[in-house]
Amino acid sequence: MEKEPITLNGLDKLKEELIYLKEKKRPEIVAAISEARSHGDLKENAEYHAAKEEQSHNEGRITEINDIIARANVIDVTKLSNEGKVIFGSTVFLENLDTQEKINYKIVGKDEADLKNGLIYFQSPIGKGLIGKNKNDLVEITTPSGKKNFEIKNVKYI
Repeated sequence: MEKEPITLNGLDKLKEELIYLKEKKRPEIVAAISEARSHGDLKENAEYHAAKEEQSHNEGRITEINDIIARANVIDVTKLSNEGKVIFGSTVFLENLDTQEKINYKIVGKDEADLKNGLIYFQSPIGKGLIGKNKNDLVEITTPSGKKNFEIKNVKYI
């Protein structure tokens, strides 16, 4: 079983989702199955089949989260001394040299990656291109949409 890096915040969010799925969603689905069962013939009961499918998805996600937590290698960058190096969990402040756009990304694990919120997977092209670099470095990264040139303005361990 291979360990998967995750930030402290990412682990907390997974635990919250697990509690929600087990304590709120699971009882709702059981109630929906019970209600649908009371309508009689199960062969042609769309509500029953929909509720059973939802139950299957919910239990699958619970199993998936339990597996992620079991394999989690929690990395708390706030306890590390910052030497301006981009590492897993660090927040990188960039300037796109082609567009002068200022962007910041937090380098995170697969299960917490969310590009819209600036959380980028460490194995993505940009994540791979940034890890190991230092503050003030110029970086050229090949992405699916072409080459991008960045300057690393700052690196924070927050």
